[in-house]
Amino acid sequence: MPFEIRIHTNARCQMVDITSQVQRIVEETRTQNGLVTVFVPHTTAGITIQENADPDVVSDLLMELERIVPFEDGYRHIEGNSAAHIKSSLLGHSVQVILEQGRLMFGTWQGIYFCEFDGPRHRRAWVKVVETGVV
Repeated sequence: MPFEIRIHTNARCQMVDITSQVQRIVEETRTQNGLVTVFVPHTTAGITIQENADPDVVSDLLMELERIVPFEDGYRHIEGNSAAHIKSSLLGHSVQVILEQGRLMFGTWQGIYFCEFDGPRHRRAWVKVVETGVV
């Protein structure tokens, strides 16, 4: 059974850094080496790995996604959230990170972001830690 991270968003479009929650789950499992998959079970949200040092990167990313896929653009979907579905598809619903000696293996400044495109809402992400042998 995967672990679950609960996320509350407070804006229509928002990126939430969940790196520390994922690392805590890894520590709970006491897994040293393997792979960690984070999956978002929502069609109007996504997940990505991005810089987590400068908050302007997140702002710029959200600004450009809105420019590329504006909220209002004559979409036919009756629920009125087609832009959220498109943005979700562009970013994707899962990321995978290598786990080495109990730590998530990132490049400098990287972190895992839950991406809300149809908020505010109560959301979740599932985390699965799979142990592998030492290579």
